[in-house]
This record gives sequence, structure tokens and C-alpha cells, in this order.
Amino acid sequence: MSFKFPKRLSSKKKKPPKDNAQAEVLNMLGLEAFLTTPLDPASMLDISTWTLDTQAPLEPKDLPNAFLQHLWLLSPDARSPFYKPPHDVLNNANKSPEEINGGDSQCAINPLDLVTAVFMSANTFLQQEMTVRMVQCQFAVPLVLQNINPVEPSHFLLWPLRGVVSQWRSHFPDKDNKVYEGHLASTDMPMISCVKLGHCGVSKSKVLNNVMSRLRAPKETFLHRGVDGGQLPRRLSNGLVEIGWYLPSGDTARDIFPVPVVISNLRGDASTHEKNLSLLCQASSAVVVFCGDLGEKEKQILASCKDMASNLILIDLSDTEQNENRVVGFVDQNLEKYMGLPRGSVLQGRALSEKELANRLCDTLKDLLPDKLKLVTLEGVAKLAEDLGLNVDEGAVCKKAMATVEKVLKGLDKGSDQFRKKQLPLQGALWSKLAEIEKEERKQIKEGKNINPQLQKEKKVILIELSSYKMTPAMKIFTDALCTTNKGERTYFLSWMKLKLQLMQTEKQNSPKDLFTNLQTEMENCMPEHSDELENAINNYLGDSLCQDFSFKHPEASCSLPFEPDLALLGLEHFLREMGLIFELTHISPGSGSQNVLRLPSLATDLLLYGIPLELMDGDASNIPIHWLGCVFAELKRRLPQKQCRVQALTNLGVHHARNAKVLSALFGVKFPEGRKRSTRGLYMAALCLPNNLRKDMECDFLLLIDAEGLCSISLHNKRNTLIHDNEMATVATGLSDVLMQNISSHAGSEFESNFTVIVNALLRIKECGSIPICQVLAQDEGINSILQATQLSRVYEMLQTETGYRGTNNSDNHYGKTTNFVKGPWYNMSLSEPVGSQYSKAVLNLKQNLFGALKRCAAKSKATGLPEFMSRLIAVWDAVTAESFSIGLQNTDKALAFSLFCTELSQWEDSFLEHMERWLMGVTEKILATKAKGLDAAIQNDLPSEFKDEVREEVKTQVDKLRSKAEAYLMKEDLLKMKTFIMSNMDDLQEQVTEEIIQRMETVNESHCYSTQLKKFETLLKKEQESKLPALIENSRSTKVLFEDTELEEEFESVWSKTLSNFDFRPSETDDITTRVTNILKENLIIRGLQKHITKLEVLGQNQTSSFQVNDEHFGYRSRLKHMFEDNNRPNKLEARQVACRIIDEYNQFVADKYSSPADFSDSYITKLLENVENALKEKPMEIRSAFEVDLKVYLCRAACQDFQKLHDRYAKDRELLTCLTATKSMYLAEFIYQFRKRDQCQRVAQAFTSMIIKSTVLDYIYRPLGMHIVEEIQSKALQYQSPRAFHLRLLEELIKEDCFESFLEYLLHYDNFRLRKIQETVVAHISESNNLGKWRQQRLGEIIGKIAAAVSQTAEGTNGVLSDAKPLLERVCLTLERDGGVDVTKAALDGPLFDITTEWDRFITCLMELLAAMRLELAKEFSQNGDITQLLQCLPIQPQESLFNRVRGCDKQCPLCRAPCELEEMGHEVHRALLHRPKGMFPHDSDSLFCISCAESMTKGNPDQSKDMHDMSVACRVLHLLYPDWSISPEDPNSQMPDVYWRYVLARFNERFAKEYKQEPAKIPEEWKKITKEEALYSLNEVFVTGQC
Repeated sequence: MSFKFPKRLSSKKKKPPKDNAQAEVLNMLGLEAFLTTPLDPASMLDISTWTLDTQAPLEPKDLPNAFLQHLWLLSPDARSPFYKPPHDVLNNANKSPEEINGGDSQCAINPLDLVTAVFMSANTFLQQEMTVRMVQCQFAVPLVLQNINPVEPSHFLLWPLRGVVSQWRSHFPDKDNKVYEGHLASTDMPMISCVKLGHCGVSKSKVLNNVMSRLRAPKETFLHRGVDGGQLPRRLSNGLVEIGWYLPSGDTARDIFPVPVVISNLRGDASTHEKNLSLLCQASSAVVVFCGDLGEKEKQILASCKDMASNLILIDLSDTEQNENRVVGFVDQNLEKYMGLPRGSVLQGRALSEKELANRLCDTLKDLLPDKLKLVTLEGVAKLAEDLGLNVDEGAVCKKAMATVEKVLKGLDKGSDQFRKKQLPLQGALWSKLAEIEKEERKQIKEGKNINPQLQKEKKVILIELSSYKMTPAMKIFTDALCTTNKGERTYFLSWMKLKLQLMQTEKQNSPKDLFTNLQTEMENCMPEHSDELENAINNYLGDSLCQDFSFKHPEASCSLPFEPDLALLGLEHFLREMGLIFELTHISPGSGSQNVLRLPSLATDLLLYGIPLELMDGDASNIPIHWLGCVFAELKRRLPQKQCRVQALTNLGVHHARNAKVLSALFGVKFPEGRKRSTRGLYMAALCLPNNLRKDMECDFLLLIDAEGLCSISLHNKRNTLIHDNEMATVATGLSDVLMQNISSHAGSEFESNFTVIVNALLRIKECGSIPICQVLAQDEGINSILQATQLSRVYEMLQTETGYRGTNNSDNHYGKTTNFVKGPWYNMSLSEPVGSQYSKAVLNLKQNLFGALKRCAAKSKATGLPEFMSRLIAVWDAVTAESFSIGLQNTDKALAFSLFCTELSQWEDSFLEHMERWLMGVTEKILATKAKGLDAAIQNDLPSEFKDEVREEVKTQVDKLRSKAEAYLMKEDLLKMKTFIMSNMDDLQEQVTEEIIQRMETVNESHCYSTQLKKFETLLKKEQESKLPALIENSRSTKVLFEDTELEEEFESVWSKTLSNFDFRPSETDDITTRVTNILKENLIIRGLQKHITKLEVLGQNQTSSFQVNDEHFGYRSRLKHMFEDNNRPNKLEARQVACRIIDEYNQFVADKYSSPADFSDSYITKLLENVENALKEKPMEIRSAFEVDLKVYLCRAACQDFQKLHDRYAKDRELLTCLTATKSMYLAEFIYQFRKRDQCQRVAQAFTSMIIKSTVLDYIYRPLGMHIVEEIQSKALQYQSPRAFHLRLLEELIKEDCFESFLEYLLHYDNFRLRKIQETVVAHISESNNLGKWRQQRLGEIIGKIAAAVSQTAEGTNGVLSDAKPLLERVCLTLERDGGVDVTKAALDGPLFDITTEWDRFITCLMELLAAMRLELAKEFSQNGDITQLLQCLPIQPQESLFNRVRGCDKQCPLCRAPCELEEMGHEVHRALLHRPKGMFPHDSDSLFCISCAESMTKGNPDQSKDMHDMSVACRVLHLLYPDWSISPEDPNSQMPDVYWRYVLARFNERFAKEYKQEPAKIPEEWKKITKEEALYSLNEVFVTGQC
């Protein structure tokens, strides 16, 4: 669709949803409003057509638009439910795509719910568009859609599926490899339905994806929980039935099934969607049931499935261990017999992966194909769905439209040719003959001859015969149907017309001879196209019953239809053409036709605004109905506002097999007639209304898309006439275009030469009329043939364009890169088994950006025309074509080929010329440098000598003259002298541009040389000043023994720097007024914005600004002033405008201040940015003001800018780059100055720094790094409790009971980890305080490291006595030697600073270093001999011994969920946890989450006479606990043993009152026996438990 009307085109309105969970999902996605007024295809204009890039959704409400936009781009991630909140978008501005994709994206919804929600919110026509694209993406599509109101029946979506067409190759015994094509909704094929009963651990959808892929990488046809967002719960899509198709390719090695198969998938548990399950069982060829753990209800459902389904396949996925009470036990080998199923109908899937299960299921299904499964059509399934009470979307309006279509097409089954003659007679030979006679008349008039009487006689006879025409029944019904006021009915009618004609077209292609011809043609083009339908038996099947058993027969049975050529095939465009010819006939032959013809232009305008293309040129007859088009354009102009008639035309020009219609559909969503199978020849136009944001940039309101169909197609007519018609059509298409997209097919083959000449001839003819359109080349692959064709066309266009796209002497073909686009689209993949290319989406967006960029350039180059001007252009081009007013005849093919070859030759000549100039420039550069080296004059040193510029001009002229001579000779040889004028003009432009570039590059060389010379002079002068300053500073430092700080040295350097700058001779500046530059920028801005009438105000630029900006009445329109005339002389409006102006001026002042603070010269971009700021500010604050306000404000600011930026510009002389460089590198010169000073007396300081910053840290690290583990090993060797977690726990419990402290028990129970860590800490501190070996150990390590350092220094010092050396490399060598030979880690980061970048006498440095090393050793030895703070010592250790010990005895961190007892299992990776000692009730507060299993067990056993019953109850209770906590092993204790809990019984009895007081609760009721337990018994039981490990 092309327009978005206020009243959306939709099917009948839906009821608003009730307040339920489904409605909440729609509200979250922002789709609630579309349930009453659904989305229609026109909505896609805003979502997709005008979108030039993919915007990441920022919130859940953006997800539907993102889904549709990506779907229209056939993106594989279209169903992604991720969105990025705005703060993430800002944070990701500077991140790479990989970082963004892995960032903080949020997922708000299950992707299947997203798809379902959009389908619920779309009308049936948009659903059809979505379905077609989803199938192209190999996505599953909805078949049965749940109603938003749960009590209402579901919707069966048949209409959306009618648009799905595909090809396939079935396997037959005789290996006939014929191509079949069909509308999948009406094609018979087996239907496999998959449902789920009970909970399954296997993903049904994932299994189906593997079934449909098998040997290849699995496709995500059906969404599953493994995809992004698939793990989220489904809130909208349970009960949804999806379908996907498997279509064989004819490759027996790769195909899974030999025939096409449709696979349906019921979402959710089938037991809760019984009506949908019943539909699938009755309609399907086979039903596959994924069975989990089933109960009685599921068993009944399974039995009913067996009764309803033709074939039933069960997959057992039940868990026999966890569900002992399940009804269905698939492990029983007699189940097939029990259920009455054939052998092999039950598959065991419990131990299989999804892929293995898919392979088993494939093998089972292949045994049933193709003979054992009945064939069904989705049309037949729809009838059954209606009988079951589902809402089928094809209602009364749809059926009425279909009946009307059948009336229109009545008689078409007897033959298209006969139907055309009876019902569409105006498109016959008379119309073609009349067109030829009129062209011949125009030629004779142009030549000044009298019109041939014979032609006049023939024309009169034709007009007499045409005058008897009356509208045929088919056309009367057709036009009446289009005149209906019911928009939905008209849409159904047009869709049914296309559908029925396509179905009949497919039948016509079943002829054996036709099939052979088409396959042979397309095999030559590497493009298998046409197909046959299935056999006649399937056609007979389309009758009464829903489905019946049928097997695929030999395909030859279907090839019995009579042969008719492609020219007889009809499309909707032929009926629309007939409608135009009926109207045209009333003008060329008054009295013919009927009284209803006056309504036809209005009807055609309705269709054009609705999105049905208008035929501009009849390509079959090669004629244009001028009167008809004039009336349609007049009606279109009448309906549109006067200010909304500016148009630009974009034409897609490609040969018949370039899929022009599909390309435009992919780019703009419009549908043009396709000439793929039938003879669709002509120019068609669609009108798209631009959104407001693009109207301003493109300077137009409508984009006219023109599509050339059937160009250079094979015709049964005279080959000469076909060539003439092709040239006429291509010339008209090119002449109408503002932007021309040349569509290159990769399947042109041997036809390329003839096709290429037609396109080039069209460009040459339009060049004679004036400027040619801006061209873009679309190559549909990157093969060598496509690249060569694109290059050739680009060269031709480059030669013909007015503004030469000069490539520059660097030989890079920039123009080719800008005009050529590579898009490998799915337009040739007629089979759904072929995936869409991964780069397709990006390539399409890039192509759209280039096309819109070309349209913007076109708008900037010339003013957009209106509809009347477009019609006038059409008439002018057509008159020139019919009169053959061009120097290149319509039958000429030699000129185009010759000119193309000339462009190729010229391009090679230009390349050679540019290479020569590059070599010449290198030689001249050496000459320039040599001249400057010898020259003494300042002018020679600073400026480029004029003789070099003259030499450039002479050399370029000489070389271009050679090109001219070659070109003239070639043109004369090939008889192309008529093209000499513009070719020589291009040569002049080339000469001028190359000369200008070479001189500019020479100027750059000269400036670079001057720059380097000046820099050397400055450095020499600076070094001289430093050498005079340094001796005095060094002497002062030596005598006063005061070390200069860096700040003092910086002050001294600043004086040296200032003196050098003041004495340096900078080159003098030149006068350069920026006013002219500012004026030109402002003038261009006003012209682009259409404000040329204010140009005279620019005269004040350059004058001094004397007053502030004033707001006056001229800035407001008459209506605004009249509206506010009583409001204090329009004061509110003036105040608001003044505030806006003040804010803009403040921003300007800040902008100027920022530019002054940066060391850079004035740039034109400053003014451009300034003007953009004004426009953006006025756009953000809309006011009732005239354009004069904007112009006056811009003039005011530009006047100020001329003054402000002139000062900035004058600040810099010719050496401004040198000054900028010196300023930037000043710190480097300062460092050099400090270095020169420090290197003479800094040896001691650097040695001290090296010792303190690197050596000392290395020594301490060497001593303390292993100390922590040393302490741990000593403790472990002495304390056995640290050998294992269980031993440590046992020691803790023993110490607790021996300590007999309630607070310790409380800390242990409530803060287990902290308690253990505290105990370990106490152990470590005690060990350190008692140990006498740590001091000795540290002294030993100290001696070792000092020895290693001394050895490394000595090794580095070899051969450096008395030699000045760089300190830093030698120090680095010391560190490297220490690391390599001593095995010591050295942190060398401090060496990277400027401190060590000095030159010193290395032997002196080593002496200082050794002294410092000895002093450091004495200091550390003294420190180690003293008893220091243990806490401080521990803080020095990189490895903390207490943490290391804790990790060794930590064990499993899990605690019993009932009593918090720690898990005592020591095996790594155990999944089931187990505690040795559970705690009794009363040791924790009542409100804790403990269920106190131990005390429960005791209560069941104590004092109960029927102990066996109690134990049974305990077993039941423990089984319940096991279900609640499956990862814990909690068993009732042995009633014969009281040992396991004696310890905690003693503790509870000992501190029962204290626990109750602490927890503020009543004391626990405990048996008297507990109070009799002694400490010794508790300790004994504790040891017994930990020794035996029993629980």
C-alpha cells in the first residue's frame, strides 16, 4: 500500500478485549488500540518504507514496530524480544556492535507472544503480507490464532496463507526432476501435526526444527525455549497452531522427505486446547503426540486421538522413576497392541537428545511417505474448522468478492487468448496498429513531408472499427466491483483477481512443451523458474471431501493441457490497461464506449492512492494513452492540496529477468505487476506520499516510483519491432526520471550485450535533451559478470553526467563506489527451502540510503516539479520518441556498444594519464626541494616559484591534448562525432581539475619543506639558549648544595622559551578577509531553504555591528498580528521571539569563546554549525513568525562572526601550524631541559629512587609472599583438626561442649562461618606469637634476595667502567637479569616514567646503588629482629593464612533447610547433601524456616505403642521432605540408636532456658531422658558419629 488514510482499511472491527492477562500483554506492547482498529498494510509506510536504518527498541512498546521493520527486511532476528532502555543507548554510543549485543539488553516478553500479539492487532491483509515474509524467512506462521477473549472461538487464518507461493522438486521412481509450483494453501500435501500431552523435558519445537533441517544446521522455524526470550512464560500464544513447510529440492542426498510436507505445531498442553486438537486430529495425515507423564484425563484424550487421527505416532518422554502412578506406561512393549497401533508407532524418547529423537521421527515419517498418508489442503482444513465452530477469516465479504471475480473471469478456462479477444479487445492488433500509424505520421511531419494517404486511410478504418466498441461484460463487472464503497470488499476483489489469475497462470505453465522451453531458457540463465502443478488426480481431489487417501502418481499424468504461449497469460494489469483504453477510446473515437467512462479517471486515482500502480506506457503496443493519463493526473491534483503536488520520480530500469517489481517491493513495500511468467510489458507508476521529515530534505511531497517491466523480453512479434519497443520504453523511463536505478541481473548471460545497448541508448538520447538523471547501479550479486556490467554502466554515466566526477590522481574510483550497490536478494529463490542471505537486510538499507541521498542531491540541484509539469515532461519525451528526434535511432545498437567501449578506453587512458602525472609530480618535487636548498632569497625559501606552476599547466595541457587526439580519432572511427561536444567539455574539466590538484599538492610539498626548515631553526636557537643557561644553574646547585625543584627548573625554562620565541623570525602573514567566505555560506543556506528573496539583506555583512538584535512587526505574519493586536501591540509574541533570539545569541557567544580557547584557525564549518544551531533552535520552539525573523537573526550572527573570527584568523601567520606544533610539544622540550640539568648531578637521587621504588618493594615481596603459606603449613603440621573439614568441625563441636559457654553455642548456630573464621584467626595469632622461627626465616630470605640483586647489578656492570650510558636500559637489564637468573618478580612500572631517562656514569651509579642496598639490608634486619605487631604483620602478607586455612576446612557451604546443620560430605561436586548431626527443635526461633524433621521423628516414635504405624508415617513424611528438598538426603533415624542426636539433646537440655530467653519464646518441651545425658555421653556420641559417619 502507498497511503495511510485517516480511516484505516481493515476487516470488520474487533471487540475490545476484556481485562485479562492477554490484554495486559497487548497494553505492554502498545497494541491495545489496534484491537478495535487493526493495523493495515498502509501502516508499513511509516514503519518500514521511510526508515533508512534499524533503530534498537527502547521500550516494550517499540517491539511491534521493530518486529515489522525487521520482518520487511527479512532479517533472521526479526522475532527478537530484546529492547535497550534509553540509558543503555547513551552508554553504548562509543561501544562496538559486539559489546552492544552482549550488553544490558532486556527481554520483556516471549518472542512467540510478540508474534501472536502483532497478528492479533493486524487486519487480514497485513497478516497476509506478514505471512509471506515470515515464510521467506523460514519462520513458522500462525494457522489457528487464539481469541483475545478466552470465551470466544479461535480464528482460523486461511486468507494470510493464500499469498504463499513456492517451488519444489518431488522424487519419483523414474527420477523425473520436474519443477512444481503452487499456492501452498490450495496444494495437496501430507500434513503432520505435532502436539504435547503432559509435561515433557524435551522441546517439541526444537525436535521439529531438527526434523526440517536434519543434515543441515537447524533452522529456528519454530521458536523454542532455547532461543532468546524463549524461556519466559507464554501468556498469549498457548493454544496457537503454527505451520511450516518442508519442500524437497530434488536432491535425494540432502532431501529429508521425497514430497512436500506441511508440519503443524500446537503450542501448550493439548489437554487444555481440545477443539484445536480435534481439528488437527481430523484434518492431519498423521498426528505425532509427545507424551510426558499422563493421568486418566490424558489417557482419554489419547484414546480419542487414536479414533480421530488417520495415523498416530506416540513419543514416550515419561519419567518412570518419578511418576510411578502414571496411567500410560510406554515402557510396556505391548502398548502398540493395547492401543491398536501399527508396529513402530511408539518411539522411546526418554534417553534421546532432540537431534537423535528428530532422526528417529524422520525415519518413521519417511516410511509413511509418499504412499501411506492422505493428502490435504489448507482450504479443506478451513472447512472442517468452520464445522467445529472456529472463526474462519474468509467471511461473507471475502466470498462475495471471490464470486465477483469468478464472474469477471468467466470463460477464461477456455483459453486466455480467446478470453482476451472477447473481453479485452482493445489490447489487440488494432491498438498496436494505430500506435504504429500515429508514430509514422509524426515522423513524416517532423521531416516536413505530407502524411501518406494510405496511412490516413488505414487509421480511418481502425477508428471506424473501434467506434463500434461497447464495454464487455467482464469489464463492466470489473469496473462496477472497483466502484464499491466497501473498501474491504474492493481489497478482497483485487486480491482475488491476482490470486485467481496466478492460479490459472500456473495451470497454463503445465504444458510439456512450455515446461521444456521455460526450463531450457532458465537453465541458460542459471535460474530455474517455471513449474508444473501436481498431477490431475490432485486437481480432481479439490472437490467435495476434506481429505482422502491418495499417493503421488507419475508426473506425466498432469501434462495434458494444451500449449499456449506466455503472451496469452493475463494479469490484473491487463484489466486496468483495458480500463484506460476504454477511456482513451472516447477521445480518439467519440461516440464509442459507454456513459460510465467518465468515472474511470476517478476510479484509477482511487486505485493509485490505494497503492495499485498506474500504467504509464503500454509496452506491448508501445503506446501511451495521453488523454487517459492527463485526466488521471488532473484528478489526482484536484484531490490533493495545492501545496502538496511537488514530485520526484525514481525509476527502476532493468531487463525482464531482473525482478524489478520484487526489488521495488523490497525497498518501498509497493506491488508492481511481475513479468516473470506472463507478458507484462510496460511502465508502471506508484505514488508515495512522503512524511513531513523527508519533505523538507527532498523538497517534494510525492515520490513517484516507476517500474519498467518486460524490457528486452522474448517476444513472438517481429524482432525488429521488439527492439524498437524496448528502446522506446527505456527512453521514456529514463526521460521521466530524476533518479534512475539501473538494475543488473546476475542471470543476463549472453543477452547482456543487447540489453546493455538498450539502456545506454536511452541515456544517450536523454543526454541530447539536457541533463540526465542521477544514476544508481544495483548489482544483484558480486560475481565477475555483475561487477563488469556495473563498472561499464558507471563509466557511461560518469561520462554523460554534467558535473564530472573527477577521481583524482590517486586513481581511486570513488564515483564507482558511490553509484554501485550490491544486494543479493531472495528474488530468485522461489523455493522456501533457500534461506535469505545474512547480509541482505544491511544491503537493502544501504541501497535505500543511497537512493534517498541521490534524491536529496537532485532536490538541491533543481527545483522539484509538480504533477502538471511531470505530465508535460511525459508528453515531451513521448513526442520526441515517436518522432525519433534523437541522433541515435531506435533500431541502432552499434552506437551504444561503441560508446560503451569508448568509455572503457577513455577510462584506461585517464588512468594512464593520472599515473603519468603522479610520476611527473614526484620528479618535480625533488626539483623543488633542490631549488630551495640552493636558494638564498627569502621568497624562494617561503613561496612556490611561479615557473613550477607554469610547468604544471603546460604538462597537464600536453597530456590532455594527447587524450583529446585519441578521443577524436576514436570518435571519428566509430562514427560518434555527434558526442564530441560534451566529451571535449569533460576533457576541459579534467584538465582544469588535474591542474588545480597538482598545484595544490606542490603547494603542500613547499609548505612541508618550509615547516621542517623553520622547525630546525627554532630547535637550534632553543638549544643555544639552553646551553648558555645550564652551566650557571649547575654551578649554583653545586655551590649552595640545594637541589632545584622541578617547578624552579620550569621557571628557568620558561624564560629560555620566551626569549627564543621573541628572537625567532616567523614568516609574515598575508591579508585574508573571511567576509566573502561567510557571505557565500549564508547565501547557499538561504537558497537551499528557499529564502532567496532575502538575499539583499546580506549586503550588510562585513560592516561593524553597532546595535543589538531587534524584534519588529515584520517578523510576524498578518494573521498573527491581527490575532494579538489587542494584547499590548503584539507584546507576548515579541517577548517570546526576543527570548529565543537571546538564547541563540548566548549560545553563539559561548561557541566563539570555545573556539578562541582552542589553538586552531577559522574554518567554514564554524559558520555552517552556527546556521544549523539557529535552525534547530527555531524548530524546537515553534512560533507564529515569518521567515524574515530567521534570516535577520542569521545575518546578525554572521556579521558578528565576521568580526570575531577575523581576529582569530589574523592571530595566525603562515607558521601557525608550526606554532601549534611547538605549543603542543613544549612539554617535551621542558623534559629535555630538565634532563640536561639532572644528568650531571642526579646519580645519587636516581639510585635512591630505584632502591625505594623498585628494589625495596621487590625485596619485601620476595620475603612476605611465601610467608603466609609457610605459616599455614606449620599450623597444619601441628594441628590435626586442619587436615579435613570434618576433623575441623569435630574439633569445634568438642571445644564448644568443653567450653560450656552458651554465647559460643549461639554464635556457632546463628553465625556459623564467622564463628569458624574467628577460631582460625585465634589459632594463627597464637601460632605467630609462640613461634621463634619466623624471624630467622625472614632473615634468611633477606640474605637470599640481597645476594641475587647484587649479582644482577654486577653482571650488568661488566664493560661499563667510565662509560656514559643511558640509565633506564641498564636498570631494565638489572630487573630482567634478576627475573631470569634469580627467579624474582620485579615490578618495573616505575621505570616507565621520565625520572630514569638520564645518562650517567654507570660505575658511579652502581657504587651508590650498592651502598643504598647495604643500608636497606641493615634496616630490614633490625626490623625483623624485633617483636612487632602481629596484626600489622598479617596485613603485610599477600596470602592471608587464616583465609587459606578457612578455605581448606570450609567443606560444603550448604546447610540443612530444616535445622541448618552443615553438609558433611567432602566429595567434590556432590549433588545430594547430607548432614551428620541434625539439630532438635528449640535451638532456633519458632519463626525460622525449619520444619525440625528430627524432633518430628522423635515425636512419632516416643511413647507410641504402634511403632510400625509410626514408622510408616515417618516414611511418608520423609518422602514429602524429599519432594520438597530433592538435593538433601534427610532420613528418619534408626529407632534402635540414640547416638546421632545425643550431642544436641545434651546442649538443648543444658541451655533450654537460655535459648528460650534469647529467642523470647517458651522453653522447648523435652523428654526427661534428655536431661540425664552427661557431657561425657555427648562427647562419646559425637566422636562415634564422626568416626562412623552414620546419620
